[in-house]
Amino acid sequence: MALIIPRKYKQKLLPETTEIAIKAIKEGFQTELARALNLRRVTAPLFVLSGTGLNDDLNGVEHAVAFKIDAMGGAKAEVVHSLAKWKRVKLGSYDIAPGFGLYTDMNAIRTFEDLDNTHSLYVDQWDWEKTIRKEDRTLDYLKDTATKIYDVVRIIEDRIYRQFPHITPVLPEKLTFIHSEELLQRYPGLTPRQREDMAAKEYGAVFLIGIGNELSNGEPHDGRAPDYDDWISTNSDGYHGLNGDLIFWNPVLGTSFELSSMGIRVSPESLRLQLEKRGCSDRSGLQFHKALLDGQLPYSIGGGIGQSRLCMFILQKAHIGEVQASIWPQEQVEACKAVGISLI
Repeated sequence: MALIIPRKYKQKLLPETTEIAIKAIKEGFQTELARALNLRRVTAPLFVLSGTGLNDDLNGVEHAVAFKIDAMGGAKAEVVHSLAKWKRVKLGSYDIAPGFGLYTDMNAIRTFEDLDNTHSLYVDQWDWEKTIRKEDRTLDYLKDTATKIYDVVRIIEDRIYRQFPHITPVLPEKLTFIHSEELLQRYPGLTPRQREDMAAKEYGAVFLIGIGNELSNGEPHDGRAPDYDDWISTNSDGYHGLNGDLIFWNPVLGTSFELSSMGIRVSPESLRLQLEKRGCSDRSGLQFHKALLDGQLPYSIGGGIGQSRLCMFILQKAHIGEVQASIWPQEQVEACKAVGISLI
């Protein structure tokens, strides 16, 4: 996505006040999220050892920032992309019961991102994971969990409005659910991003189900690694996928805005199928994958929720650099400055 410069952009908060609001959003959201999903906070790593299968492979093509550890004989470590698989291991090691889970602050460096209004080299999100029963691996459970997260976002949006009444709420009361195949059938001539724009603009907030498996046009709506979300199982609507993205309409940018990616995690059966479908069955010998295939890890649901993205959306900022410190191309810094967008 190219840099978007909104017409007549005006900051709702000065930089100093923005910092106060960011603190209120982050503290309030994680407290409410923990309450809504029965989560407790844990400490998370910034990097993991390479070759364990613990790192999130995202779309399967991105390269992690890596380095050698002198004190460990040159062993290679890599900065996490996210903690999708690490969290599931922790659920098992902490023996967390079904219906309860954990969350953590995840920080990552993604050098491959195209830098624009919503993408940064620095990624900060709340990574969460919850133990479930095998019978909870349903579309209804996924929808119920997504609704709880959405309700928490609206709670924080309302709190910020009460603290800063000129920042009026924009989210609708209800979250709309739609499958990526339904969206393709509705807008067959549009790209996946354009289809998201149409749905988000129409409904205000959507949970787009089914990310990763091929649709009827032979292409996935978007990429997903084969070893965390379950995108191959058939759900109760007759479509593939027990995962999805939480997407809002962003009135400042005039485009769709993804806040969260989440899903019911792979079972041993769906992991085997997805690895085979993506041509990477060799991963089954890695530490994480072998444990899962051997039934040593609990069934779970989990996801990531962008911290800076949440702050950006609720505070009605035009650029993620207004709520986080990162590095931007000089021409982007100058273009933003010319229209009153102050990057930290």
